[in-house]
Amino acid sequence: MERMKHSGACLCGAVTYEVDGPLSAITACHCSQCRRQSGHYAAAIEVAWDGVAVEGRDNVTWYSASPDARRGLCKVCGSLLFWVSEVHGAIFSGSLDSPTGTRLSSHIFVADKGDYYDIADGLPQFDAYPPEEK
Repeated sequence: MERMKHSGACLCGAVTYEVDGPLSAITACHCSQCRRQSGHYAAAIEVAWDGVAVEGRDNVTWYSASPDARRGLCKVCGSLLFWVSEVHGAIFSGSLDSPTGTRLSSHIFVADKGDYYDIADGLPQFDAYPPEEK
């Protein structure tokens, strides 16, 4: 069986990556940290972090927004690329090359969402992580 590979990059191309394996569904996070860092809400795909090969690692800067996780950004153009904790790894879906073969599946931390927009796509919404991710 052939393994699936997906690629992505930052805006300027200083950081590229390849994900070895299938992609999960996309989750939209509406927490205040994701909103402040991305300028709106953030959409990400959970991945096995050890299956991600990064080129241009010297151009990735890491920011620990909390004791539990760190976010990887391109230090040249500022693109938000990665979210990594001890338990999960994620790729911000906007940095993936198309076609991704995946879709948005749910919204998390909706109790923290901005007051300037509504979530009206009919997908499941959770005030924190979904029960199966706790």
